Amino acid sequence: MVKISDLRMREVINVLNGKKLGLIKDIEIDLEAGRIRSVVLPGNGRVFSFMGRSDDVVIPWHKIKKLGLDVILVELSDYADTTHNAVY
Repeated sequence: MVKISDLRMREVINVLNGKKLGLIKDIEIDLEAGRIRSVVLPGNGRVFSFMGRSDDVVIPWHKIKKLGLDVILVELSDYADTTHNAVY
């Protein structure tokens, strides 16, 4: 079992390019389905937006490939492309 507070302490890393994306700022939960919908990282000057969060990077749960003890590995092929409004 993993606590949300534990997830927030793990570095998020993109497995496609090895970039450190930061720590989880928030988590979106689908209450009706009872599951995590996405994780939210603080933006760092890029223009991402999803539901009005222009500075945040929203990573859908299906993009998370592995929850390690120290890191969370995600697969984001379009992270560096600032023409997208969100990371899918």
